[in-house]
Parts: sequence; C-alpha cells; structure tokens
Amino acid sequence: MLDVMALDRFGTVEEIGAFVSFLAWPEAAYVIGASLNTDGKFIA
Repeated sequence: MLDVMALDRFGTVEEIGAFVSFLAWPEAAYVIGASLNTDGKFIA
C-alpha cells in the first residue's frame, strides 16, 4: 500500500491527534463544510 501513497509512511497517532486538536481550537472556527483527509494522499 505504501507504494501508492505520496508519503512513504503511515501517519502517527501524534500527527492525527495534532490534526484533531487543531480543529478543536477557536482559531479553526472558520473551517466549516470541508473535507480534510489525513491519509497521506492515498485517496487523491
């Protein structure tokens, strides 16, 4: 599966946690109705 991903590794728990944490911050309040993937460009 790694050969079809833009990144040559899987995301870590810390990276996914940081992404979720960012979305919970008030600074991310303007992010609405968006599809934000954390898949290492696997889908795109």
